[in-house]
Amino acid sequence: MEQKVYRVSAVIPIRNEEKFIERFLNSILEQDFPKKLIELIIVDGASSDNTKSIVSKYINKTSNIILLDNPLKTVPYALNIGIKKAKGDIIIRLDAHAEYPSNYISTLVSYLKKLNADNVGASVETIPANKKIKSKAIAVAMSTPFGVGNATFRINKNHTKEFIEVDTVPFGCYRRDVFDRIGLFDEELTRNQDNEFNERLKKAGGKIYLIPSLKIKYFARENYSKLFKMFYQYGYFGPLVDIKLGRPSRLRRYIPSLFVLSMVLPLILSIFYKNFIYISLSIAGIYFLVSLLFSIIESVKNKNIKLIPFIICAYFISHISYGIGYLKGFVDFVILKVNKKKKINVEISR
Repeated sequence: MEQKVYRVSAVIPIRNEEKFIERFLNSILEQDFPKKLIELIIVDGASSDNTKSIVSKYINKTSNIILLDNPLKTVPYALNIGIKKAKGDIIIRLDAHAEYPSNYISTLVSYLKKLNADNVGASVETIPANKKIKSKAIAVAMSTPFGVGNATFRINKNHTKEFIEVDTVPFGCYRRDVFDRIGLFDEELTRNQDNEFNERLKKAGGKIYLIPSLKIKYFARENYSKLFKMFYQYGYFGPLVDIKLGRPSRLRRYIPSLFVLSMVLPLILSIFYKNFIYISLSIAGIYFLVSLLFSIIESVKNKNIKLIPFIICAYFISHISYGIGYLKGFVDFVILKVNKKKKINVEISR
Protein backbone atom coordinates (compact mmCIF):
# COMPACT_ATOMS: atom_id res chain seq x y z
CA MET A 1 0.00 0.00 0.00
CA GLU A 2 1.46 3.37 -1.03
CA GLN A 3 2.19 5.64 1.92
CA LYS A 4 0.56 9.07 1.87
CA VAL A 5 2.85 11.97 1.06
CA TYR A 6 2.31 14.92 3.39
CA ARG A 7 2.75 18.51 2.26
CA VAL A 8 3.85 20.96 4.95
CA SER A 9 3.00 24.66 5.15
CA ALA A 10 5.19 26.61 7.56
CA VAL A 11 3.58 29.88 8.65
CA ILE A 12 6.03 32.49 9.95
CA PRO A 13 4.83 35.80 11.47
CA ILE A 14 7.60 38.41 11.34
CA ARG A 15 8.10 42.05 12.27
CA ASN A 16 11.44 43.85 12.47
CA GLU A 17 13.54 40.69 12.53
CA GLU A 18 16.55 41.90 10.53
CA LYS A 19 18.94 40.67 13.25
CA PHE A 20 17.63 37.11 13.14
CA ILE A 21 15.84 36.48 9.84
CA GLU A 22 18.86 35.24 7.84
CA ARG A 23 19.90 32.80 10.54
CA PHE A 24 16.30 31.59 10.76
CA LEU A 25 15.84 31.15 7.00
CA ASN A 26 19.15 29.30 6.64
CA SER A 27 18.10 26.82 9.33
CA ILE A 28 14.74 26.20 7.63
CA LEU A 29 16.13 25.92 4.11
CA GLU A 30 18.57 23.26 5.37
CA GLN A 31 15.80 20.92 6.59
CA ASP A 32 16.11 17.25 5.66
CA PHE A 33 12.39 17.08 4.79
CA PRO A 34 11.85 17.08 0.98
CA LYS A 35 11.96 20.73 -0.09
CA LYS A 36 9.36 20.20 -2.81
CA LEU A 37 6.88 19.28 -0.04
CA ILE A 38 7.45 22.46 2.03
CA GLU A 39 6.04 25.92 1.47
CA LEU A 40 7.25 28.78 3.64
CA ILE A 41 4.59 31.43 4.15
CA ILE A 42 6.19 34.51 5.69
CA VAL A 43 3.70 37.11 6.90
CA ASP A 44 5.25 40.51 7.57
CA GLY A 45 3.66 42.88 10.10
CA ALA A 46 4.70 46.18 8.50
CA SER A 47 8.39 45.89 9.34
CA SER A 48 10.20 49.23 9.51
CA ASP A 49 13.71 47.79 9.20
CA ASN A 50 15.40 45.70 6.45
CA THR A 51 13.51 42.48 7.20
CA LYS A 52 11.45 42.45 3.99
CA SER A 53 14.41 43.23 1.73
CA ILE A 54 16.38 40.37 3.28
CA VAL A 55 13.45 37.98 2.73
CA SER A 56 13.14 39.20 -0.88
CA LYS A 57 16.74 38.12 -1.55
CA TYR A 58 15.89 34.60 -0.41
CA ILE A 59 12.73 34.56 -2.55
CA ASN A 60 14.94 35.22 -5.60
CA LYS A 61 17.00 32.12 -4.73
CA THR A 62 14.21 29.63 -3.93
CA SER A 63 10.71 28.99 -5.21
CA ASN A 64 9.04 27.77 -2.02
CA ILE A 65 8.88 31.09 -0.10
CA ILE A 66 5.77 33.28 -0.17
CA LEU A 67 5.83 36.77 1.38
CA LEU A 68 2.50 38.23 2.50
CA ASP A 69 1.61 41.48 4.25
CA ASN A 70 -0.10 41.81 7.61
CA PRO A 71 -1.22 45.45 7.93
CA LEU A 72 -2.64 44.79 11.42
CA LYS A 73 0.88 43.80 12.55
CA THR A 74 0.16 41.33 15.38
CA VAL A 75 0.86 37.58 15.45
CA PRO A 76 -2.68 36.11 15.43
CA TYR A 77 -3.61 38.09 12.31
CA ALA A 78 -0.40 36.88 10.65
CA LEU A 79 -1.08 33.26 11.58
CA ASN A 80 -4.62 33.37 10.22
CA ILE A 81 -3.53 35.06 6.99
CA GLY A 82 -0.94 32.32 6.51
CA ILE A 83 -3.24 29.43 7.41
CA LYS A 84 -5.88 30.62 4.94
CA LYS A 85 -3.23 30.76 2.22
CA ALA A 86 -1.61 27.42 3.14
CA LYS A 87 -1.96 24.39 0.87
CA GLY A 88 -0.33 21.82 3.16
CA ASP A 89 -1.82 18.81 4.94
CA ILE A 90 0.21 19.84 7.99
CA ILE A 91 0.68 23.40 9.26
CA ILE A 92 3.67 24.36 11.36
CA ARG A 93 3.93 27.68 13.14
CA LEU A 94 7.51 28.96 13.19
CA ASP A 95 9.09 31.92 14.98
CA ALA A 96 11.83 33.87 13.23
CA HIS A 97 13.46 34.61 16.61
CA ALA A 98 14.78 31.05 16.65
CA GLU A 99 17.01 28.50 14.94
CA TYR A 100 15.80 24.97 14.14
CA PRO A 101 17.73 21.70 13.79
CA SER A 102 17.84 20.19 10.30
CA ASN A 103 15.52 17.33 11.34
CA TYR A 104 12.92 19.65 12.91
CA ILE A 105 10.14 19.37 10.34
CA SER A 106 10.71 15.68 9.54
CA THR A 107 10.70 14.75 13.25
CA LEU A 108 7.49 16.65 14.02
CA VAL A 109 5.69 15.22 10.98
CA SER A 110 6.83 11.72 11.95
CA TYR A 111 5.54 12.05 15.55
CA LEU A 112 2.32 13.70 14.43
CA LYS A 113 1.56 10.53 12.47
CA LYS A 114 3.07 8.07 14.96
CA LEU A 115 1.10 9.41 17.95
CA ASN A 116 -2.02 10.23 15.95
CA ALA A 117 -1.66 13.64 17.58
CA ASP A 118 -3.31 16.95 16.80
CA ASN A 119 -0.29 19.06 17.70
CA VAL A 120 3.35 18.25 18.48
CA GLY A 121 6.25 20.49 19.40
CA ALA A 122 9.85 20.65 20.56
CA SER A 123 11.71 21.77 23.67
CA VAL A 124 13.19 25.25 23.80
CA GLU A 125 16.81 26.03 24.58
CA THR A 126 16.79 29.72 25.45
CA ILE A 127 20.02 31.41 24.39
CA PRO A 128 21.32 34.98 24.73
CA ALA A 129 20.50 37.47 21.97
CA ASN A 130 24.07 38.82 22.18
CA LYS A 131 27.26 38.50 24.26
CA LYS A 132 26.36 41.10 26.91
CA ILE A 133 26.01 39.86 30.47
CA LYS A 134 22.43 41.17 30.77
CA SER A 135 21.40 39.12 27.73
CA LYS A 136 23.07 36.04 29.17
CA ALA A 137 21.30 36.53 32.51
CA ILE A 138 17.91 36.94 30.84
CA ALA A 139 18.39 33.72 28.87
CA VAL A 140 19.39 31.86 32.04
CA ALA A 141 16.44 33.21 34.04
CA MET A 142 13.99 32.17 31.32
CA SER A 143 15.21 28.58 31.53
CA THR A 144 14.57 27.84 35.22
CA PRO A 145 11.47 26.80 37.22
CA PHE A 146 11.74 29.92 39.36
CA GLY A 147 11.77 32.08 36.25
CA VAL A 148 9.01 30.47 34.17
CA GLY A 149 7.22 28.02 36.45
CA ASN A 150 6.53 24.46 35.30
CA ALA A 151 6.46 25.18 31.57
CA THR A 152 7.62 21.72 30.46
CA PHE A 153 8.99 22.76 27.08
CA ARG A 154 11.32 25.33 28.71
CA ILE A 155 12.75 23.53 31.73
CA ASN A 156 12.93 19.80 30.90
CA LYS A 157 16.24 19.90 29.07
CA ASN A 158 17.26 16.28 29.71
CA HIS A 159 13.93 14.49 29.90
CA THR A 160 14.32 10.75 29.31
CA LYS A 161 10.84 10.15 27.90
CA GLU A 162 10.42 9.91 24.15
CA PHE A 163 7.30 12.08 24.26
CA ILE A 164 5.12 13.76 26.92
CA GLU A 165 1.48 14.77 26.69
CA VAL A 166 1.29 18.48 27.63
CA ASP A 167 -1.10 21.45 27.66
CA THR A 168 0.88 23.52 25.14
CA VAL A 169 4.02 23.54 23.01
CA PRO A 170 5.94 26.34 21.35
CA PHE A 171 5.40 26.85 17.62
CA GLY A 172 3.09 23.87 17.15
CA CYS A 173 2.88 21.40 14.28
CA TYR A 174 -0.82 20.82 13.56
CA ARG A 175 -2.92 18.60 11.39
CA ARG A 176 -4.74 20.80 8.89
CA ASP A 177 -8.15 19.53 9.99
CA VAL A 178 -7.59 20.96 13.50
CA PHE A 179 -8.39 24.42 12.14
CA ASP A 180 -11.53 23.13 10.45
CA ARG A 181 -12.68 21.60 13.74
CA ILE A 182 -12.00 24.39 16.26
CA GLY A 183 -11.38 27.50 14.17
CA LEU A 184 -8.40 29.81 13.77
CA PHE A 185 -6.29 31.78 16.27
CA ASP A 186 -8.11 34.43 18.29
CA GLU A 187 -7.20 37.80 16.81
CA GLU A 188 -7.95 39.71 20.03
CA LEU A 189 -5.01 38.02 21.72
CA THR A 190 -1.85 39.91 20.80
CA ARG A 191 -0.12 37.53 23.21
CA ASN A 192 -1.09 34.07 24.52
CA GLN A 193 -2.97 33.19 21.34
CA ASP A 194 -1.18 29.83 21.18
CA ASN A 195 -2.04 29.02 24.81
CA GLU A 196 -5.72 29.81 24.22
CA PHE A 197 -5.76 27.85 20.97
CA ASN A 198 -4.15 24.80 22.56
CA GLU A 199 -6.49 24.95 25.57
CA ARG A 200 -9.38 25.07 23.11
CA LEU A 201 -7.90 22.11 21.26
CA LYS A 202 -7.53 20.10 24.48
CA LYS A 203 -11.12 20.94 25.44
CA ALA A 204 -12.25 19.54 22.09
CA GLY A 205 -10.48 16.26 22.84
CA GLY A 206 -7.26 17.03 20.98
CA LYS A 207 -3.90 15.51 21.91
CA ILE A 208 -0.77 17.66 22.27
CA TYR A 209 2.68 16.13 22.71
CA LEU A 210 6.14 17.47 23.47
CA ILE A 211 9.16 15.73 21.92
CA PRO A 212 11.91 16.55 24.51
CA SER A 213 14.84 15.34 22.41
CA LEU A 214 14.02 17.81 19.63
CA LYS A 215 15.34 21.24 20.61
CA ILE A 216 14.88 24.75 19.25
CA LYS A 217 17.39 27.52 19.93
CA TYR A 218 15.28 30.52 20.91
CA PHE A 219 16.85 33.95 21.29
CA ALA A 220 15.76 35.70 24.48
CA ARG A 221 15.11 39.43 24.71
CA GLU A 222 18.37 41.34 24.84
CA ASN A 223 17.59 43.87 27.57
CA TYR A 224 15.38 44.43 30.60
CA SER A 225 13.13 46.93 28.85
CA LYS A 226 12.11 44.43 26.17
CA LEU A 227 11.80 41.72 28.81
CA PHE A 228 9.40 43.91 30.80
CA LYS A 229 7.25 44.70 27.74
CA MET A 230 7.05 41.05 26.69
CA PHE A 231 6.01 39.71 30.10
CA TYR A 232 3.65 42.62 30.72
CA GLN A 233 1.80 41.66 27.54
CA TYR A 234 1.75 37.96 28.46
CA GLY A 235 0.22 38.90 31.79
CA TYR A 236 -2.16 41.48 30.34
CA PHE A 237 -3.89 39.01 28.02
CA GLY A 238 -4.12 36.27 30.66
CA PRO A 239 -7.57 37.31 31.98
CA LEU A 240 -8.93 37.56 28.43
CA VAL A 241 -7.79 33.99 27.78
CA ASP A 242 -9.67 32.88 30.90
CA ILE A 243 -12.80 34.68 29.74
CA LYS A 244 -12.64 33.06 26.33
CA LEU A 245 -12.07 29.59 27.82
CA GLY A 246 -14.80 30.11 30.41
CA ARG A 247 -12.52 28.87 33.19
CA PRO A 248 -9.13 29.47 34.84
CA SER A 249 -6.14 28.14 32.93
CA ARG A 250 -2.81 26.97 34.43
CA LEU A 251 -1.85 27.80 38.06
CA ARG A 252 1.59 29.13 37.10
CA ARG A 253 -0.07 32.03 35.27
CA TYR A 254 -1.57 33.48 38.47
CA ILE A 255 1.42 33.38 40.82
CA PRO A 256 3.09 36.65 39.66
CA SER A 257 -0.09 38.70 40.18
CA LEU A 258 -0.53 37.17 43.66
CA PHE A 259 3.05 38.13 44.40
CA VAL A 260 2.41 41.74 43.32
CA LEU A 261 -0.78 41.92 45.41
CA SER A 262 0.99 40.45 48.44
CA MET A 263 3.52 43.28 48.22
CA VAL A 264 1.20 46.17 47.37
CA LEU A 265 -1.88 45.55 49.53
CA PRO A 266 -0.02 45.52 52.88
CA LEU A 267 1.74 48.74 51.84
CA ILE A 268 -1.62 50.40 51.22
CA LEU A 269 -3.03 49.06 54.48
CA SER A 270 0.02 50.34 56.35
CA ILE A 271 -1.38 53.85 55.84
CA PHE A 272 -4.04 52.90 58.38
CA TYR A 273 -2.02 50.49 60.49
CA LYS A 274 1.75 50.80 60.12
CA ASN A 275 2.58 47.23 61.14
CA PHE A 276 1.20 45.97 57.80
CA ILE A 277 4.40 47.21 56.22
CA TYR A 278 6.25 44.32 57.86
CA ILE A 279 4.20 41.88 55.78
CA SER A 280 5.44 43.51 52.58
CA LEU A 281 9.00 43.61 53.90
CA SER A 282 8.84 39.93 54.91
CA ILE A 283 7.53 38.84 51.52
CA ALA A 284 10.15 40.96 49.74
CA GLY A 285 12.86 39.43 51.94
CA ILE A 286 11.74 35.86 51.27
CA TYR A 287 11.49 36.56 47.54
CA PHE A 288 14.98 38.06 47.47
CA LEU A 289 16.48 35.08 49.31
CA VAL A 290 14.83 32.55 47.00
CA SER A 291 15.83 34.59 43.95
CA LEU A 292 19.39 34.85 45.27
CA LEU A 293 19.55 31.09 45.81
CA PHE A 294 18.38 30.27 42.29
CA SER A 295 20.70 32.93 40.85
CA ILE A 296 23.71 31.49 42.68
CA ILE A 297 22.86 27.96 41.51
CA GLU A 298 22.50 29.07 37.89
CA SER A 299 25.61 31.24 38.02
CA VAL A 300 27.67 28.32 39.33
CA LYS A 301 26.25 26.09 36.57
CA ASN A 302 27.30 28.69 34.01
CA LYS A 303 30.68 29.21 35.71
CA ASN A 304 30.18 32.96 36.01
CA ILE A 305 29.49 34.42 39.45
CA LYS A 306 29.14 37.89 37.90
CA LEU A 307 25.75 36.77 36.57
CA ILE A 308 24.15 36.71 40.04
CA PRO A 309 22.83 40.31 40.30
CA PHE A 310 21.76 40.32 36.65
CA ILE A 311 19.78 37.08 37.01
CA ILE A 312 18.10 38.46 40.15
CA CYS A 313 17.05 41.53 38.12
CA ALA A 314 15.77 39.34 35.28
CA TYR A 315 13.67 37.27 37.68
CA PHE A 316 12.23 40.33 39.38
CA ILE A 317 11.42 42.20 36.16
CA SER A 318 9.72 39.21 34.52
CA HIS A 319 7.64 38.40 37.62
CA ILE A 320 6.63 41.98 38.42
CA SER A 321 5.81 42.88 34.80
CA TYR A 322 3.70 39.75 34.30
CA GLY A 323 1.89 40.35 37.60
CA ILE A 324 1.19 44.02 36.86
CA GLY A 325 0.08 43.11 33.34
CA TYR A 326 -2.33 40.46 34.61
CA LEU A 327 -3.88 42.83 37.15
CA LYS A 328 -4.28 45.54 34.49
CA GLY A 329 -5.85 42.96 32.18
CA PHE A 330 -8.21 41.87 34.95
CA VAL A 331 -9.39 45.46 35.42
CA ASP A 332 -9.75 46.04 31.66
CA PHE A 333 -11.34 42.74 30.58
CA VAL A 334 -13.19 41.49 33.66
CA ILE A 335 -14.32 44.74 35.30
CA LEU A 336 -14.42 47.32 32.48
CA LYS A 337 -14.97 44.78 29.67
CA VAL A 338 -13.00 46.91 27.20
CA ASN A 339 -12.92 44.07 24.66
CA LYS A 340 -16.70 44.41 24.35
CA LYS A 341 -16.56 48.17 23.80
CA LYS A 342 -13.66 48.77 21.44
CA LYS A 343 -10.81 47.17 19.55
CA ILE A 344 -7.92 46.27 21.85
CA ASN A 345 -4.86 48.41 21.21
CA VAL A 346 -1.60 47.29 22.80
CA GLU A 347 1.87 48.49 21.89
CA ILE A 348 3.82 45.77 20.14
CA SER A 349 7.05 44.95 21.96
CA ARG A 350 9.08 43.94 18.93
